[in-house]
Amino acid sequence: MIENNAKIYVAGHRGLVGSAIMRSLAKKGYHNIVVRTHDELDLTCGANVEHFFETERPEAVFLAAAKVGGIKANATYPADFIRENLLIATNVINSAWRFGVRHLLFLGSSCIYPKHCPQPILESYLLTGPLEPTNEPYAIAKIAGLKLCEFFNQQYGTRFLPVMPTNLYGPGDNYNLFTSHVIPALIRKLHDAKHAALPHIELWGTGTPLREFLYADDLADACTFLLFETDANECINIGTGSDITIAELAHTIAKIVGYEGDIRFDHIHPDGTPRKCLDVSKLHAYGWQAKTPLHEGLRHAYEDFLTGNFRA
Repeated sequence: MIENNAKIYVAGHRGLVGSAIMRSLAKKGYHNIVVRTHDELDLTCGANVEHFFETERPEAVFLAAAKVGGIKANATYPADFIRENLLIATNVINSAWRFGVRHLLFLGSSCIYPKHCPQPILESYLLTGPLEPTNEPYAIAKIAGLKLCEFFNQQYGTRFLPVMPTNLYGPGDNYNLFTSHVIPALIRKLHDAKHAALPHIELWGTGTPLREFLYADDLADACTFLLFETDANECINIGTGSDITIAELAHTIAKIVGYEGDIRFDHIHPDGTPRKCLDVSKLHAYGWQAKTPLHEGLRHAYEDFLTGNFRA
């Protein structure tokens, strides 16, 4: 258990995950938190990252910073996604080792797993088949970050913990329709359609893919729990262990938003991975389970959207 006055660096503190980790740390009594905005510290610049770690000397690090986006953004900027995420992982993990960080948690993504691997997805399925092409650049960078943690632990005896969260949503999400993920995109589209009195909306794909979703504050609670309250030092999936079709999700959000028009699917556009649901038995064995039911979390997310406290 790390002391409450230990210096903790949260990289990406203003994003969906990072801001949730900040709330979790405050709730658990950790108050010596170090943060930097992108303008203050560009994590793709190795020299600047080294200077930060040499100056601040944090004892623990949550690496939640990343370049993220949906299918459209990944397809448009594949070089940016792989380059920036590789640089962030390499620079932060290497500097953490060089300057004596005791505990580091690296946020990966469930997209690292093969497109057609068995379901639910065990951690051992990593690198057993081809990736989903629509997010391959991002996935490769995240796999590299995971392996950096694994091999630093192996060679240097560090405790750099990679966790693989499922699809996330919650307060402070990104609602830009070009770069957002499925839940914030659906909230934005259905909200706008309601206020424009549109008779129908059209969504990409068939609506049949199955996806698992986790409320961001649940993820943050799992992250602080694993890093500070267990001796875990292996790749761990973080999710709910249950999934829902995109069509069911869209209709659920429509009810929460109050949109009564038709929801249609454009089959020309890609679906992505047919099903993606994590096996969370390892996480449960450590003593943690998700607490927020999907409908409740979606309601909280929409309430937050209505406050305007989001990235657009």
